[in-house]
Amino acid sequence: MRRLIVTADDVGLHPGMTEGAIRAHREGIVTACSLVATGAAFDDAVARLRELPSLEAGVHLTLVEERPLTNLRFPKKYTSFVPLYLARAISIDAIERELRAQIERVLASDLRVTHLNGHQHLHLLPRIFDVVVRLAREFAVGYVRIVDDRGSRARRVPIALLSALGRRARVRGGSNDRTIGVADAGHLSHIAPLLEHVDGVTELVTHPGIGVDGYGWGYDWDAETRALCDPRLRHELASRGIELVAPSHIESARA
Repeated sequence: MRRLIVTADDVGLHPGMTEGAIRAHREGIVTACSLVATGAAFDDAVARLRELPSLEAGVHLTLVEERPLTNLRFPKKYTSFVPLYLARAISIDAIERELRAQIERVLASDLRVTHLNGHQHLHLLPRIFDVVVRLAREFAVGYVRIVDDRGSRARRVPIALLSALGRRARVRGGSNDRTIGVADAGHLSHIAPLLEHVDGVTELVTHPGIGVDGYGWGYDWDAETRALCDPRLRHELASRGIELVAPSHIESARA
């Protein structure tokens, strides 16, 4: 059986990102969202998600770009974070304290947390992934995203490296088999062609949004929202025998 999780990342960073995720769930194929505990729009996102329990919430573990919850300082950009981390200039204990604080903040909001993943996919780095898996078990979170991206753009070197990390980091019974959409982040305007790469449990990683401004990422959030709400997608999924599921369904189905 082929199953597809569709996750909207970056919820809670900007109200428009939260709105995009909610619309793409109500009118489209999004089944889950990933909440940034350090985001400026976190409280707004929590209030919105409490009213929509059908949209599963997870924690988008964030070590760069946003201010940490703990009294720690990390490099602002992932391009600085990664080499310093690999050189062991950033303490893994400090990282664990920050990630724990983020999970605890989301849990304290009374949202049910069904999954974990990472901003810029930094959770896949060696040792950090071990911490994330340990925290997932401690907090009874059943699903952790790995990256193993498929599609024509997935052959680019950064995505290939992420996929190599993801294949090594796979969690038995509690992660996906593949991803699609990672290589197309912020430019996911046509989803149907990616569906040919769905196999086993696949996660489509998306970034919908409505009227988002103030970010220099070059993302077209509105176009991605429209793509996810394309009414033809459900017929396309059915014709390919792909079941649309949420993260909580995966562990229970494999148990």
